[in-house]
Amino acid sequence: MEAVVEATDLEKTYGETVALSRASLSVARGEVFALIGPNGAGKTTLVRALTGTTEPDSGSARILGASPAAVNRDRLGVLPQEFSPPGRLSARELLAYYAGLYDDARDPDDVLADVGLVDAGDTWYEDLSGGQQRRACVGSALVNDPDLLFLDEPTTGIDPAGRRTVWRLIEDLADAGTTVVLTTHDMAEAERLADRVGLLADGSLVAQGTPADLVRDHGGSSRLTIETEADPDAFADLEHPVDRPEHGRGRTPDNAVVVRDIDPASIGSVVDYLETHDIAYTELSWAEPDLEDVYLALADATERERTDRLESESGAADLAQAGETA
Repeated sequence: MEAVVEATDLEKTYGETVALSRASLSVARGEVFALIGPNGAGKTTLVRALTGTTEPDSGSARILGASPAAVNRDRLGVLPQEFSPPGRLSARELLAYYAGLYDDARDPDDVLADVGLVDAGDTWYEDLSGGQQRRACVGSALVNDPDLLFLDEPTTGIDPAGRRTVWRLIEDLADAGTTVVLTTHDMAEAERLADRVGLLADGSLVAQGTPADLVRDHGGSSRLTIETEADPDAFADLEHPVDRPEHGRGRTPDNAVVVRDIDPASIGSVVDYLETHDIAYTELSWAEPDLEDVYLALADATERERTDRLESESGAADLAQAGETA
């Protein structure tokens, strides 16, 4: 399948900060590719490198068959994370302004309908709610009917109903052949929209794949969370592995143990075990792994590797300094 976006070993540093480290990806025509990762992981820098607004230190990128700096801008739509249009333009005037930048633009009223702002078309941008403003900004990236669309945190600040409007719009665009690259912190958004997901951590794409593949490979097992003060040793005779995750990691509440690799049909036997062994508990909750578990597991593993590397480098420096002193 034809690649619309290609990046190979992109590197970018700002002083001592590594923003991108050998980042590589390929996105096919009509595909929705979601970039996820912690703040500062390099998502926005990667989008800027792909759209030609940031020059990487090394590596290469091509979009729509050309370098980012040379691509036909009529075929490209970009919504940056930070976007502040004139406040004294109405939503309709704002879209009309951006439509005027292109030879063959869409009707602004049609775009207003797409983003759910028909009733607010005559409202000044500064008087729109935060979510309405963001939807107007999404609309501004669509007026040229782009073949390739980059959306950096497109639904930030949008209420649930507006978010679903944007989600349906992205799905319709992809169904019609538009290629979409988006960044998001919303795992439900990535899981619903993305054909494939890439997890960025410390500037590196540490995993790529369909949401289902990533969950299978990195999400862990199904789990039954038991909110209890009991020690995991009290579950020694249970037929399933039990642990008490470190507090502050994942979504496990304090004072809870987790039973791993358990299906819903086996929950009754765990309840019987609790009663038989007189183990007090306040709540039980069962869950299958999802993309958020993948995010937490891979981001945590990357952070631990980074900490170990820094400690190793620090130890080596200390030894070198001690040798020089001696």
